[in-house]
Amino acid sequence: MIEDKTNNIAVPNDDMDVLKNNFGHCFDKDGAFDFDKFKRELETKKVDFSKESYSMDWLGKKYARLLATDPALTLLREDKVWNERVENKDSQNLLLKGDNLEVLKHLSNAYHEKVKMIYIDPPYNTGGDGFVYEDDRKFTAYELSQLAGVDGEQAKKILKFVNSKSNSHSAWLTFMYPRLYIAKQLLRDDGVIFVSIDDNEVAQLRLMMDEIFGEENFINKIIWKKNSSGKTVSEKYPENIDYLYMFGKQNYKLNNVYKPLAESSIKMYSKNDNDNRGLYATFSLQKTSDPGPETTYDYIDNEGKLWKCPNKGWRLIKSKIKALENDNRLYFEGNTLREKNYWNERENEGKISDTLWDDVSENNVGTSEVDKLLGKSIFSNPKPIDLIMKCINTIVEKEDIILDFFAGSGTTGDAVMQLNSEDNGNRKYILVQLPEIIDKVKSKTAYDFVKNELKVDEPTIFEITKERLIRAAKKINDSKDLLSEGDKQDLGFKVFETMPIWEDYELVADVHNPDQALFNHSSLTSEDIFALLTTWKTSDGIELTQELEAINLGGYTAYYGNKKLYLMHSGFTTKNLIKLINLIDDVDDDTNFNPASIIAFGHNFTSIGLREIAEGLANYTNKKKLEIDFVTRI
Repeated sequence: MIEDKTNNIAVPNDDMDVLKNNFGHCFDKDGAFDFDKFKRELETKKVDFSKESYSMDWLGKKYARLLATDPALTLLREDKVWNERVENKDSQNLLLKGDNLEVLKHLSNAYHEKVKMIYIDPPYNTGGDGFVYEDDRKFTAYELSQLAGVDGEQAKKILKFVNSKSNSHSAWLTFMYPRLYIAKQLLRDDGVIFVSIDDNEVAQLRLMMDEIFGEENFINKIIWKKNSSGKTVSEKYPENIDYLYMFGKQNYKLNNVYKPLAESSIKMYSKNDNDNRGLYATFSLQKTSDPGPETTYDYIDNEGKLWKCPNKGWRLIKSKIKALENDNRLYFEGNTLREKNYWNERENEGKISDTLWDDVSENNVGTSEVDKLLGKSIFSNPKPIDLIMKCINTIVEKEDIILDFFAGSGTTGDAVMQLNSEDNGNRKYILVQLPEIIDKVKSKTAYDFVKNELKVDEPTIFEITKERLIRAAKKINDSKDLLSEGDKQDLGFKVFETMPIWEDYELVADVHNPDQALFNHSSLTSEDIFALLTTWKTSDGIELTQELEAINLGGYTAYYGNKKLYLMHSGFTTKNLIKLINLIDDVDDDTNFNPASIIAFGHNFTSIGLREIAEGLANYTNKKKLEIDFVTRI
């Protein structure tokens, strides 16, 4: 079987799979979907069709949908030197460099429905944040009309718009739609996404997320008090809030997150009996509402003293007050009885968090946190760590994966590491950051920091993200009071980046002849081959942090993982094939080597060589009644 994989790394089509699995009879012999037949099928099951005609539309929407499903234009390359460092080689954390749309497409198979929480802080499109729509994809008007299903004139308008570096609402929506569409595929069925936004695009974001995630999966719009003073804009009121939109998948279940007790409440805990039970406050046992029949009684304490029923009665029944007295939790004050309430039983309590988050740090704290790690004025307006921590605590358990594909300074990674250090958790982060060039004039301090201190020739935001993670990890590692004895917290991270598919890599999937020089494969370096392997394994559902096992086939190295064996290099001979078959034949129940498919990089084999492998495997598997697929991949 010949498989054109390299130019077809795309997002799994869940909806189509559901249709084929459940309504296969609604597809014709050519694979086309018969919608009228499908509708009649649903009507027999008494499904009501919505008559609602309201929908969201904008110039570029069909183009945005095309971008969401269009194959990736890149490969994934590993930073082997970095990843093989002691602190990184076993890490499950990831930092990926590249356009996040490309990266999300690469992640969409290996991390399909594996992410518990996504947090993103995308461009707000304020007009001053530098957002403009840019796109590397190049279509002719005819190609776009065919792919997006629009007429020629509309295709021309769309191309003019996407090539104009616009920052309109339509441009922002076209930019965000495909990214959020793929993000949904990565979320677990109990997962949640948080999106930070301000007034500029808040209305558009809500409508778009309703469409992508479904109105029924809206959880809340959270208001975060980002500063106390606010910034006056024209004649408007001062602006001092941002929003967090929160959508879930169908089976999400939120954790109870509490706002801390008010400072005035904490000060009440000042009494101490020096009985090793700590500080306490006292609260009256008199009811504040009308008395009920069970609470109107005179109480006699253990010393025989009579306590007359208060005017409104007691707020507890007699047996519960007696239990308090037996536990030395009654406080006798004049002619009233009060209850002792100990601080060590309440210090982690508070009011259940609502949609006003005024109990987390403001924006200036986020700036201060980065200033302390990297130096002043290196990064503008990062989110504070405890804002992200509160999001995480709302939904995430100790073993879950958190994704942020607008990583910025790396606050999300910092927050994950700090939470893990506090409760010995094993949460993993995946961060994605574009290698955005730092302006030498507008951001001189940041430029000089990356250029001179980090010694990077071409300073980008990615280098700031990476350095913050390094320093945040060191800070935690040096804070021994935060770490338990023998703690093996994951403070490292692996780095991967996107790279363009090679120029002139013209692949013919239908008729592939390795002996015909459509592409000069001899120009590929060892690094190129491993980039192809990394890209393929991820598309095959193998996570980036999972190392493939090197298998020695008599001097030829193959790579194995998840029952897939990859033959990537040239030089595969009959001797290597015999070794491979013998190795499979020697398999017993105790070994992990049990390939269900063998994948060969077609350009590194001759047609005779590929035929020999296919025939040799077929003869062996027929005799042994095994099923092992042989795939020539290009």
